[in-house]
Amino acid sequence: MQLAIEGVNKGFGNKEILKNVNLQIKPHEIICILGHSGCGKSTLLNLIAGFLQPDSGSITVDGVPITGPSKSRGVVFQDHALFPWYNVLSNISFGLTVQGVPKPEANEKAMEYLQLVGLQDYAYHHPDELSGGMKQRVGIARALASGPDILLMDEPFGALDILTRETMQKELLYICKKFQPMVIFVTHSISEAIHLGDRVVVMKGGQVSTVYEVGIEYPRMYDHPRFTQLMTEIERELMGDELNQVIND
Repeated sequence: MQLAIEGVNKGFGNKEILKNVNLQIKPHEIICILGHSGCGKSTLLNLIAGFLQPDSGSITVDGVPITGPSKSRGVVFQDHALFPWYNVLSNISFGLTVQGVPKPEANEKAMEYLQLVGLQDYAYHHPDELSGGMKQRVGIARALASGPDILLMDEPFGALDILTRETMQKELLYICKKFQPMVIFVTHSISEAIHLGDRVVVMKGGQVSTVYEVGIEYPRMYDHPRFTQLMTEIERELMGDELNQVIND
C-alpha cells in the first residue's frame, strides 16, 4: 500500500494553509511530521483521514483518491476523543458495531485490543476514571480495532508527562512491529520524531521543507551520533530564521 500526496493545496477563507505539498509514503513506514504551530501539519493529517478535501491536487492510496473517512485509516487524536458515557470496552467496540459487526463479536475483538495495550482490567471503567496515558492507550486500541492499514496520529502524546510519553512511544513501536501499519505521526518534538520515525518530514509555511532519513536501528538511543546529528540539523532547519536574526542582532 502506497500513499501519494501530489500538488496539494488547501486554504480556509482567504488564508492559504497548504501550498503544493508533495510526499510519497511507502508501506509500513513510520513518517513523523514536524513543524511549528500553524504550519499545516494537522490540516494535512485531516486531508489524509478524509475529514477535509484539498482545494487542488490529489491524495491517493494505491492510486485511488481519498474522498472521505474509511476504516482503513484509523485516527488517534491528542485529546483521545472518548465517549465519556461509555465504558472503555464500549468505546473500543463502538466503531465495529457501527460497521455492522455483531455486538458479542465486537466486544470480543475490543477485549483483544485492550489486552494488547494492557488495559483488560479496566474494560468496564469509564474514561474519567483513567489517567491521561491510559486514555491514550484506549484511543490507540480503538483506532486499531477496525484493522486499519494506515494509522494517523495527531500529537497523541503531547499532553502526557515525559515518563508516560516515553512509555507510550515504546508501546507504539511494539504495535507497529506487530501489525506493521503505515503510520503518519504529527508532533512538535524533534526528539520524538527522530525516536519514532523512519523519516522526519519538516514543514514550514504550509510546505514540505526538508525530509530526513533517520537510518538508526531500533531501539534508538539519544546518545547515538546520528541521533545527535539529526537533532542539530532539524533544530537549525526549524529555528534557522530566528537564530540568524539573533546572530545578526
